[in-house]
Amino acid sequence: MNRPLLKELEKEIEGLKGKLAAKDSGDLLSRAREIAGVKVLAEEVNISDAKTLRDFGDKLRDKMASGIILLGSRTNDKAMLLCMVTKDLAGKYHAGNIIKELAPIVGGKGGGRPDMAQAGGTGPENLNQVFPALEKLLTH
Repeated sequence: MNRPLLKELEKEIEGLKGKLAAKDSGDLLSRAREIAGVKVLAEEVNISDAKTLRDFGDKLRDKMASGIILLGSRTNDKAMLLCMVTKDLAGKYHAGNIIKELAPIVGGKGGGRPDMAQAGGTGPENLNQVFPALEKLLTH
């Protein structure tokens, strides 16, 4: 297959992944809970690459007026984590610090800015332990 066509198809696939993720964002937001007075959405999603996970997180954050988002995903034998904090809470909660605390649970490390951070790890089987750990982190 020629290179320009391949690039075009890859771009189209990325666009479709983003559209599918955006469609799911409304359903997912309804699962947000309040923890320590803060709206928190902590869910495992079926997204296989970091860029699409980030784009999905951005869409969720745009729809969430105030809160913290933690998304986890499995791809092959790896785990991905994404934490986003809305601007109004970025002074109180730091996404980079949250990720640094949670990443070792999935056998990895990560970091980032006050409003967005990512991590990867080699223990996707431990992903379900990350979400209760976030709750514990926010309540202490």
